[in-house]
Amino acid sequence: MGRSGPGRIIAIAFSSVVVGVISWLCYLAFVDSADTPQSTWRPMSDNTHNIHTVYEIVFWLAAIVFVFILILTLAFTLMFREKEGTTAQQFHGNSKLEAVLLAVPVLIVVAMMVPSFKAIAQNTADPPEGALEVIAIGHQWWFEFQYPELGVTTANELHVPVGRAVSVKLKSADVIHSFWVPQLVGKVDMMPGHENHLWFTPDTARDDAYLAQCAEFCGASHANMRFRVFVDTEVKFDAWTKATLADAAKPATDIVKAGEQQFTLSGCVGCHTVQGNAIAVGKLGPNLTHVGSRTTIASGVLANTPDGLHKWLSNPPAVKPGSKMPNLGLSEDQIQKLTAYLGSLK
Repeated sequence: MGRSGPGRIIAIAFSSVVVGVISWLCYLAFVDSADTPQSTWRPMSDNTHNIHTVYEIVFWLAAIVFVFILILTLAFTLMFREKEGTTAQQFHGNSKLEAVLLAVPVLIVVAMMVPSFKAIAQNTADPPEGALEVIAIGHQWWFEFQYPELGVTTANELHVPVGRAVSVKLKSADVIHSFWVPQLVGKVDMMPGHENHLWFTPDTARDDAYLAQCAEFCGASHANMRFRVFVDTEVKFDAWTKATLADAAKPATDIVKAGEQQFTLSGCVGCHTVQGNAIAVGKLGPNLTHVGSRTTIASGVLANTPDGLHKWLSNPPAVKPGSKMPNLGLSEDQIQKLTAYLGSLK
């Protein structure tokens, strides 16, 4: 036998208070950790709002089950703990209890399944007419972005206009990668030899970038394969498009002119494109036509500053293990020239 009626009430009340305090502390810890740049709990597009709806349903259902089970576990521990003169209680053969234990999990699964299927249907449907088309290509270890209708090719920083659907075709140049912008779109793999697709409509323009990355292990520098998404106003996006279509800025100072020559002498033209430079037409590495305008280099690993460029040019494999860009053994003078030239490409 367990405790008497008043004793059971006290045990349940005490258990509820203890579990309530623990749950509240867990919630506070969760709220703090959720307010981060890559939090999926800060949806900023129709795609992530659909996903977030499912998250909320699953989260609160899980929270209710978590609290209920903890209360019962603690209460039963107090009510039915072993002591002299007590006997174990059995519930075998209680058909009503068995029916409840079967029905509750089924109802919980259905409650999660229906909105999940709805979100999948919405996010995998065809994009609206007039969507901006982008081709995203995953490389070890950087992202290439092509805008067919605009004639723009860039790398590691994706610009899109607020309020307009963006249709992204996903490809891979080598191994399996993935495209994931936690606040804008759910993770979708980039498969070699197979084209995947996603679309989203960003609802909030801002100056700060939406942080994104590859979320499918793809080799030594998988963790260093990052990119940024900038959601611009229509005016700002049109200005970015116009600037990106222009040829690279012509060298205006002696050190920049020397850097352009060094860019050729060091063989950089064999891997990189610089529009306006007739011999810089390489396709193996990122398009560098306007690299000076980007906020980061090395696929988001380093800030795009003279110090960051210097560190990258000194020894790329040290910054990004397995980097396809080799250590060219550049002298300090050569690095200074290249840093000046690349920084001028805006």
